[in-house]
Amino acid sequence: MKIGIVCYPTFGGSGVVATELGLELSKRGHEIHFITYSQPVRLELLSNNVHYHEVNVPEYPLFLYQPYELALSSKLVDMVKLHGIELLHVHYAIPHAYAAYMAKKMLMEEGIYVPIVTTLHGTDITLVGSHPFYKTAVTFSINKSDAVTSVSKSLKDDTLRLFDIKNDIEVIPNFIDLNKYQQHYTDCQRDMMAKEDEKIITHISNFRKVKNISDVVKVFYNIQKHIPAKLMMVGEGPEREPAERLCHQLRIQDRVVFFGNSNEIDKILCFSDLFLLPSVTESFGLAALEAMASGVPVISSNTGGIPEVNIHGVSGFLSNVNDVDDMSKNAIHILEDPNRLSKFKANAKQESKKFDIHNIVPQYEAIYESTLQKCMLLK
Repeated sequence: MKIGIVCYPTFGGSGVVATELGLELSKRGHEIHFITYSQPVRLELLSNNVHYHEVNVPEYPLFLYQPYELALSSKLVDMVKLHGIELLHVHYAIPHAYAAYMAKKMLMEEGIYVPIVTTLHGTDITLVGSHPFYKTAVTFSINKSDAVTSVSKSLKDDTLRLFDIKNDIEVIPNFIDLNKYQQHYTDCQRDMMAKEDEKIITHISNFRKVKNISDVVKVFYNIQKHIPAKLMMVGEGPEREPAERLCHQLRIQDRVVFFGNSNEIDKILCFSDLFLLPSVTESFGLAALEAMASGVPVISSNTGGIPEVNIHGVSGFLSNVNDVDDMSKNAIHILEDPNRLSKFKANAKQESKKFDIHNIVPQYEAIYESTLQKCMLLK
């Protein structure tokens, strides 16, 4: 199949998943065309089966905000006609499904029918889509898609609760390539991050308010009072500076490392003993899954789709949002006993195998095939 993938090209979970999906599909013989405003961060290698097409948004003095949806729709039309793209897989209802539908209608004027598969990732539903200004457009975009998937059952339930959806929504969870999580680093590299007797605690996110960054620092503060430890903070965003100030206020700044965005997440996770994810909401919790794949147990909130990934008492523990005391107690419980820590590490890695890319991508291929078959019947 010739598949066009539209996504945000950033470090966020949806962009990572979309890029990894496209790369795996290309390995399975499909021709993949990424269509977005910059090259996705995980898209390191272009090949005969992987192509990238940049969406340029011309600047006009008339517009206060440049019309990205219009530029994207036009680019989609051009790429479908130029490369014979058979199906569009768009990640996020708005603006991507909305723009794809406009492209679809323009192509139909020329006798070209290209179906749209829309994957809902969370922010487009729980934060953006539920806003009154956008609700009508989101509902329209989902209902006009030829197939709709959601990355968790929790997100599907939220979508059906918030919007008047006529379409079926199939849950296809996020995934990881377990082959990329084979530990091959040396102990001397771990020494660069922490002392031999120190546990390594890690958090990875885009440092937005929804990630509850202050609770990460507070939980670590409680942990280090009982167990020698270092905190690795990976990512960039508006909450980084307040978190740095809090570390200074608690006088633990010498035990916390802020990396910013990093392409060495696998190395950091390889040496981590515990992962913290106290988010206010998560549609899935891809960062937690990446940690588990590296054999790192997870202390998290019990919100959204996280309980579908982090199994309470098995791969880690779940607590109510903002319950710093319970998260701290659970973290110390895992870390204080070496045998218990080893068991949780093994359990975390085992649970992650359910989400291996080779188990999930065939589900998307099945969606594509059934959608194309329906398209042929409509012609």
